[in-house]
Amino acid sequence: MTENRAVVGEAADKISPSGPSPKPKKKICCACPETKRLRDECIVEHGESACTKWIEAHKLCLRSEGFNV
Repeated sequence: MTENRAVVGEAADKISPSGPSPKPKKKICCACPETKRLRDECIVEHGESACTKWIEAHKLCLRSEGFNV
């Protein structure tokens, strides 16, 4: 029974006071390499203003990894 309490305690420690958003498990530079590559290639080829779709996709991916961007 104490083992279950330890697991619950660990889960509670991971929840921030502002809400249940997960803490990032990796550095932001290493998160979401697929969307980062697509975003960067688009910006180099077409300019930032033409790549809002990929920029937003990368931000969404980073948020899903626990980053506040």
